[in-house]
Amino acid sequence: MAPVKSDALRRVVLDAALAISANAGPDALSLREVAREAGVSHQAPYHHFGDRAGIFAAISEEGYAELGDALLHSRTHGATSMCEAYVHFALQHKGHFRVMFRNDLCNVGNYPDALVQADRAFSILLDEVTTLLGKDASLNEAKAQATYMWSVAHGLATLLIDGPLEKKLGGIEDVNALVKQVAQLTSTTIHA
Repeated sequence: MAPVKSDALRRVVLDAALAISANAGPDALSLREVAREAGVSHQAPYHHFGDRAGIFAAISEEGYAELGDALLHSRTHGATSMCEAYVHFALQHKGHFRVMFRNDLCNVGNYPDALVQADRAFSILLDEVTTLLGKDASLNEAKAQATYMWSVAHGLATLLIDGPLEKKLGGIEDVNALVKQVAQLTSTTIHA
């Protein structure tokens, strides 16, 4: 193995962990397996992340940052677009998505950098929902609507990635069309 710069090696190790999470699920991730997948010494993951939870924290931090960026980019297009952005993020970043919301793998509350990114992503959603509901809406109404939208998007993403949705529907001809249709349903509750 040729020596690799520290930041580049960290990225290689993180990418290997993401590949394992995406393909076999995060429960299959071990530091030894990450090192093997990355083609690095078995000490490299420990050096950069400390332990398994440290890798999951790095995955979560990066995932929440990217999710926040996707939501921010879609924000000007309304609630439907934000729901679509969430599901598309999950489909394109399975390795992140399968880790980010699993407190049994990584409680982001114990990792300040990951928590900042998680809070940022939710704040972007909450801010947009507050704007869409209007100035007369209470914070509790905005939180309930944001939670509803998050739940629908998260549920759809999970069903598409790990669940039986395609079988139950008899196949999915166009995933993007299905995501758009479900997303449009979530936005109707804002105007109801």
